[in-house]
Amino acid sequence: QVQLVESGGGWVQPGGSLRLSCTASESIFRSTSMGWYRQAPGKQREVVALIHKIGSSTYADAVKGRFTISRDNFKNAVYLEMNSLKPEDTAVYYCYKSPDHWGQGTQVTVSS
Repeated sequence: QVQLVESGGGWVQPGGSLRLSCTASESIFRSTSMGWYRQAPGKQREVVALIHKIGSSTYADAVKGRFTISRDNFKNAVYLEMNSLKPEDTAVYYCYKSPDHWGQGTQVTVSS
């Protein structure tokens, strides 16, 4: 069973930036997709960004232009650069690896 370990969450003021990292315990080279989901209190888990094996990426409308996803196949890692953070970005962020692997989550809190 592959393990995904997230890091980089924390507290930041509105307008600030954070960089999330996710490292897999096995090669991600053949993974169709990797990415990030988030779940805010009282809400369903939602996709934030996905990066695909072919090199394309997709983003939720709420984060387009602010977040950037990238992957490093040599380091078995995927990253999420988050800029211009808003209070509504507050959530637990989960790393995802296709077809159905999940990390434990890392808390991101945006508040003043």
